[in-house]
Amino acid sequence: MTAMERRTAPARHRILALFTVGLIAIAFAWPQTGSATVGAPTKTASWGARVLAPTAARTRPDPASKAVGVVQTTAPLSGGPMVLLVLERRVVNDREWVRLLLPRRPNGTSGWVLSDVLRFRQNPMRIVIDQSDRITSVYRSGVLVLRVRNAIGKRETPTPFGRFAIAEKILTPPNGFLGPVVMPTTGFSETLNEYEGGNGRFALHGTSLPELIGTRASHGCIRHRNDNILKISRLVSVGTPVNIQP
Repeated sequence: MTAMERRTAPARHRILALFTVGLIAIAFAWPQTGSATVGAPTKTASWGARVLAPTAARTRPDPASKAVGVVQTTAPLSGGPMVLLVLERRVVNDREWVRLLLPRRPNGTSGWVLSDVLRFRQNPMRIVIDQSDRITSVYRSGVLVLRVRNAIGKRETPTPFGRFAIAEKILTPPNGFLGPVVMPTTGFSETLNEYEGGNGRFALHGTSLPELIGTRASHGCIRHRNDNILKISRLVSVGTPVNIQP
């Protein structure tokens, strides 16, 4: 599934079947918001786009341009709606397009999608992960609301840095190695092409080894104390920007 930790992946399918809860990924209404107000992420707000119908994401805002891939309506791990971070909006030949951050390799891959098949929601939340200080900060409308310690990837399996987004939320057994909540991101390990049968995606999650918080301990995921990952998951929604700093 991800660069998420050893000892959990063998039980991956069982965990997902029994404990996946797409509901927490969409515990809010999606109003009919005009795309004319949608724009690039800022330090105070961003926009999430819920995909209403399978559609091609393209390299340019042009229906004749090359397709990066097909964006589906359902997130692959949680089974909840696909919600992607909006990076840019543009009107071309009277048609509205938005550029979305895609959960694809290489990290940072984006694609243009016609706004007709999307529904938008403004998001005041933002996550910043400082790898050097091992700190996860959560902001609402630019104001710090939570600051907690984390553990990051080992030197041989580092946590990538750059702009990502929360892609899904999954409940897991509270006493398991990943803690009570796993939040896969749109990003992938840059040293592991796959991990325990998964595709190398990394996530924010809890841990059964809280003594390792503050260290380089993972295969690329960002670990938190279980009480802290629960706090984070209650504050943020799918599509929330995640800025990972070196």
